[in-house]
Amino acid sequence: MPARHLPLAFFTLLLAAFAGHRPAAAVEPLVADLSDHLVAITTGFTGTELLLFGSIDADGDVIVVVHGPASGITVRKKERVAGVWVNRESLGFQEAPSFYHVAMTEGATSGLPDPVLRRHQIGTDFIRMVPSEQAGEEKIDTYRAALIRNKQRGELYSSEPGEIEMRGQRLFRTSVFFPANVPIGQYVIETLLARNGEIVSAQTTPLFISKIGAGADIFRVANTYPALHGLVAILIAILAGLGGNWLFRKLG
Repeated sequence: MPARHLPLAFFTLLLAAFAGHRPAAAVEPLVADLSDHLVAITTGFTGTELLLFGSIDADGDVIVVVHGPASGITVRKKERVAGVWVNRESLGFQEAPSFYHVAMTEGATSGLPDPVLRRHQIGTDFIRMVPSEQAGEEKIDTYRAALIRNKQRGELYSSEPGEIEMRGQRLFRTSVFFPANVPIGQYVIETLLARNGEIVSAQTTPLFISKIGAGADIFRVANTYPALHGLVAILIAILAGLGGNWLFRKLG
């Protein structure tokens, strides 16, 4: 069920009950959880929205950073040669998050020094990417910016920080949208509590995105036996062409 249809009152009561049954000395500075820890991608998957909710023990700013599984990726620069666009220079990155989303309360990053922002990858300027080869700083920055733009166009990186809604001074909630082209794998959702220019508490929540059904079987075969998958695809295309040709001749 999409997060927008989930009643906030339910989570409010749940968190209130949770806090009420714990000794005052044992109250955590930050408590957070997801509406679902598994996203199952089926044939008709068109994207989904999850709700992250929680509570804090006192005043502070909440920041949520979502990382998809890191993977290698190559960014290529196209140039027009004799009227044709061709790939020229390129730069690869050994590690880059396949999905990235950040949400925060208003003004949450004010007062946080760059080393803290970099450590927790708060904001696209601080996403951790490792070049696969030696290159000048200007080239790395150029290709890094191009990679981020491409991911944002595919809705895999957030263009602007999402909003975190506060209820009172303790309860918070935010939603994270995962598009239809979201990569599968294990995701990490880091919820941070910022206070007085530093991160005073952090909680990591796992999320698993996986394929199920016939699409998962095809995906598994394609990755485990790529040659066999290619051969079967060619045979199916040939049979489809022959079948179509026979049908048209019959109808004609």
